[in-house]
Amino acid sequence: MRRVILRRDHVAGGVFVVGGAVLFAFSGDLPFGTLASPGAGMMPKLIIALMVFFGLALVVNGGDSPPLAGIKYGDFPHALRVIAGAAIATALYTFLGFVVTMSLMLFGLIYGVERKSIARAAAVSIGVTVATYLLFNWLLKSPLPQGMMWF
Repeated sequence: MRRVILRRDHVAGGVFVVGGAVLFAFSGDLPFGTLASPGAGMMPKLIIALMVFFGLALVVNGGDSPPLAGIKYGDFPHALRVIAGAAIATALYTFLGFVVTMSLMLFGLIYGVERKSIARAAAVSIGVTVATYLLFNWLLKSPLPQGMMWF
């Protein structure tokens, strides 16, 4: 009997497929519309479908990836800090607004997690946030949450 070896891409692809299925199940609030007149739910469902498709591709073609048993968990604390920062930013996003939340999250990740200089962390976090705000709020006319400080 041939022994099946679970590989990293099999697990990652499976996570994307299951995650996509869960997201699809909860994405019925927005109207899909038609191809001639797309609704607000068309793009999220398209992204979910692509996520599931590429997850399946990972599962099918995952035989060349390293075995799952060979994973080194030395970087696990780093990953937890990144996940915690993203979770905190998600919780504060509508309360503090886009500019404040994203600036703080990027600064925390760059300075606190990645240990870069304070000047570089401040410049990158403010620059990326302002550029993203200008792109979405002014050019694309897609308002972002303003939060308690109105920006």
